[in-house]
Amino acid sequence: MFRFENPIYLYLLLIIPFMWLIRLLSDRHRARRIKKFGDPQLVGQMMEDMSPVRPKVKFWLLMVALALLIVALARPQLGSKISREKRQGIEAIICMDISNSMLATDVAPSRLAKSKLLVENLLEKFENDNVGLIVYAGEAFVQLPITRDYVSAKMFMHSITPDLIATQGTDIAQAIYLAMHSFTPDEKAEKAIILITDGEDHEGKALEMAQAAKEQGYRIFILGVGTAKGSPIKMPDGRNLTDNTGETVISRLNEEMCKDIAKAGSGTYIHVDNTSQAQQKLEDEISKMQKGETETVIYSEYDEQFQAIALLALLFLIIETIVRESINPRLKNLRIFKRKTDLLNRNHHA
Repeated sequence: MFRFENPIYLYLLLIIPFMWLIRLLSDRHRARRIKKFGDPQLVGQMMEDMSPVRPKVKFWLLMVALALLIVALARPQLGSKISREKRQGIEAIICMDISNSMLATDVAPSRLAKSKLLVENLLEKFENDNVGLIVYAGEAFVQLPITRDYVSAKMFMHSITPDLIATQGTDIAQAIYLAMHSFTPDEKAEKAIILITDGEDHEGKALEMAQAAKEQGYRIFILGVGTAKGSPIKMPDGRNLTDNTGETVISRLNEEMCKDIAKAGSGTYIHVDNTSQAQQKLEDEISKMQKGETETVIYSEYDEQFQAIALLALLFLIIETIVRESINPRLKNLRIFKRKTDLLNRNHHA
């Protein structure tokens, strides 16, 4: 496995295009000055010692050397010793409802914001567990494939907004179906589908899909977010969502539907309100799940590779030093001889 011990230094590579831009502007400025002095072709003949190509070669040799030195500074490493660790954990696919109704504020600061905070706190409790993320509304898609990278999971969680899916609705059946096909083939770890929704605009077939998940051995947790009283749906621009008649839409938690899905899948229903009870109950239920033993391949030792890259950078610097900006004297004499020959030929024909 290849990695950088100090990858932050790779940002210094941005110096290369900056240096190229400075070089380009300098060449254009020099060309304008030569043009003011006289005809560029005649001036070039007067500067027989200067090569139009060699300075560019020297510049790029220097840039390559600089890039290699930056890479060496980042300390590239190769994994040299492989070890296998056995860890205990579960697999959980989190299905997040991101329909517009999740912007209702009967749960502060909003149903969606509360759900994201709940999941983020849950990830803090995970250690050797695999987690995946599915977002859904009128359709569903995998936002994050199942992984143990909790940092990435939190990053994707923060980026979730209803704008990710244009089709409105709450297709819970599709979300469950997609979750069932998103787990790893590992049969040792127990698998959980954590479905977060307010149940609004239910598309149907969720009960059948929950039952199918139960038959295949998946644990289902239904988290109903909101209140029976409901509240307006505050859109990102600050206005309340209205219907076709201009009336403000009031979104209410469809708790009965959530309970029916949980019952069909022999799962657990948890009501999410403005307290922390749902968080604690979910963590307690997940802690009861049987943790399977999985084998993970890791690299315990890494060999430094910066020495070879540094030597290569030194080689480019040596070549850059050897290459001269002026033309080789023999080539210069050859050019002079050719020019005199052309001049004699023209005089002869004249």
